[in-house]
Formats: sequence, structure tokens, C-alpha cells
Amino acid sequence: MLNTAVKIKEILDRYVVGHNDIKEGLLLALIAREHVYIEGAPGTAKTMLAELTAKAANLNFYFYQFHRDTRLSELIGDYIICREPQSGNGGGELISQRLIPGGILTAQLVVLDDITRAPGEALNIMLRLLNEREYKGARLPLLTAIATSNPTQDDYYNEPLDLANLDRFTIQLKSSGLINRGNWEDAISVMDYYTEHIFDKDTVEGFKGDLFQQPGRYLLDIKVGAKVKQQLITFLEHLITNFNLNETNSLLTDRTFLVKAISILKAKAILEGRTEVVPGDLSVLKYLMTFRVPPEVAQRIDEILVDLVEKKN
Repeated sequence: MLNTAVKIKEILDRYVVGHNDIKEGLLLALIAREHVYIEGAPGTAKTMLAELTAKAANLNFYFYQFHRDTRLSELIGDYIICREPQSGNGGGELISQRLIPGGILTAQLVVLDDITRAPGEALNIMLRLLNEREYKGARLPLLTAIATSNPTQDDYYNEPLDLANLDRFTIQLKSSGLINRGNWEDAISVMDYYTEHIFDKDTVEGFKGDLFQQPGRYLLDIKVGAKVKQQLITFLEHLITNFNLNETNSLLTDRTFLVKAISILKAKAILEGRTEVVPGDLSVLKYLMTFRVPPEVAQRIDEILVDLVEKKN
């Protein structure tokens, strides 16, 4: 498992400088088989990283860029009319519809670009597919969906996903450019790379590991001790008590923080080559908090987690 994750990370690092949080978040999502939402301005490597992750993991993937007129058939495939002769004395034809599955129904990893441009009907059905991972009783091969969006501001002509829809994406990330962060050393590395190379995503060769070809039961082999569980509860209690968080200003759901957070913590342990979650792994909770709490709280998550782990140790 670790070897597969390391190889994928090497491919991401080869083509994209910096953005380490985005890379880690994507790897955690793949290992835990959870969905990811990435928001950031154009030109900050959101879509590039999403596509590279799909190619690096050597998964069957589907890329779709949403627009205001997106139709459901573009996401799930096309229905065709079938005509079959009826047996018996009556003769005649039996006319029926049959779906030729495509897109989300057949891919292991889907990249959903500009998701906030999706019209309501298509968005609602797609989110249900991501959540249930089945369509009309048939199980989907889907492991992970990576959705991207420009900032939800009037300048970009898109509307924000509501909190309930955002909650479908366990890991939530913000992407910002090297220039705006003043990360000049990495900026020079980017210029150096593209002085000598021409990037062609079609030439990227994925790592042919078997991690994603097997059921995700490997997560059950990773232990989460009582100490880590208590620290997670203490962290949530601290947020609610000290920042006055409630159902009107945040989305701290049982599904995300009592169920899915455990999978993400286990994925972090796997990334570190361990079979047990340790208190330091709680640092990945910042990837779950990005849009679930007010911005001023999200900005302090690292600090809060460091204080918590130091005090408990």
C-alpha cells in the first residue's frame, strides 16, 4: 500500500511544484476511497493535479467539465430505443429503453471540473451517485471523485454548493497560486522546469499497483487506539465550546467526524508506513474543516491541533 502511494506522490511531484497539502489530501482520499472538493482561482493547478492523480493511480477515469446546460446523459451514458419482436400469435414489437452506461457509471475515479456550474437536476443526481455508489441497484466501480471549482464569487459566475452538498466531499481543499502566496523559490522551480520541458498529460505513465484493484478492507488492518479517539472528541468539543459552533454556522456531522474521519486517519497512517494511528495523524483533520467551519476558525485548525496533541502528550 505504501509503495503505491509513494509512487503516485513521485509522479505528482515530477510535474507539479509545491501544493503539498493538495497532494496529500488527494492521496488520503484515494487510500480511504473518499471524495474530494478543491476550490481555487484559475491557473492554480486544481484540474492538473486532479487529472494527474487519476493517471498516476492508473485507474479507469472519466473527466467532465460542467456547464449550465449539462444533461444527465452526459454523466451516466445514453439511453437507446430497443425494438424486439414479440413471440406468439399476436406478433408486433416490444419497444423499450436500454442504458449504455458511461461516465460516472463506469469509472473508478472521476474528475468533475467546475462543479459549481452544474444545473440543479444533474448536480442532485450526481451527488446521490457519489454518495450511494450505485445506480438502479447496480454497484459502481467508483472509488473516488475529485471535484474542482473556481472561488464562489460573482466574478466567476458560479454559485456555491450548499453545506449539505459540500459535506458529500469528505476532504475539502483550497488551492492558491505560488505568486499570490509569495512562494518565490517554488515559482523559480516551475520556470526552470518549463524552460526544459513541454508538459503533455497524455505521456504520463501511471504506477501499475494493485492497491485500488482490491476491496478497501485493508483499512481494517489499521488500529485506532482509545487515546486518538478521545483526542478527536476533545478537539470537536473545543471547537464547539470555544468558537460557539452550532448547526447554523458550521457542519460538524456525525457521518464526517465519527465515521469518515476515522478512514482518513487510517489513510494517514498508511502514508506514513504504520499500522496504527498516532496523535500526530490528527493533523489531517484540517482537510475536513476547510468549508465546514467559518473561515476564521479554519485558519486556526493547525494551531489548535498542535496545542491539543502537545497537551495530551
